[in-house]
Amino acid sequence: MREFIAENFLFRADAEIADDQSLLESGVMDSTGVLELIAFLETSYGISIADEEIIPQNLDSVDAMTNYLARKLPVAA
Repeated sequence: MREFIAENFLFRADAEIADDQSLLESGVMDSTGVLELIAFLETSYGISIADEEIIPQNLDSVDAMTNYLARKLPVAA
């Protein structure tokens, strides 16, 4: 996820992104970027993100996405 953000929005795989950095407020990602990120998460993690889940609390930082995915993905038995 971090590598995808760095390569697709910062255009450098080695770019630094703080876990709690707001990707929207810092200008790393715009509304089109959010759509790209959603497509990446759905494809990479085999999930479906509902419209009502597309909120900053779920997608605005690496921490937010990690927490969202932890809730969304089934727990391995």
